[in-house]
Amino acid sequence: MNRLIAHLLENLILDFQGDLTLEQVREFLREDNSRESRELLGKLVKDGGVSDMMVVLADCLQEFIRTGINADVVHEQIRLYAES
Repeated sequence: MNRLIAHLLENLILDFQGDLTLEQVREFLREDNSRESRELLGKLVKDGGVSDMMVVLADCLQEFIRTGINADVVHEQIRLYAES
């Protein structure tokens, strides 16, 4: 049973439901004047949209499936993406 569970956890795919556009991100961050917000928007503009961020975020969050994905984990991963 443990080997089966390990296999399932290692092969679990994390995905996001629905579309997210650069304009939606701008709207979500409209009142956030933090350095993190500005860095993220700059990175998304440079990357030409949110597609790369969504792929990277889903990939990075995979390692947290066993321990839990919460707002703090997602925040940290978005911060790391924006700084990359």
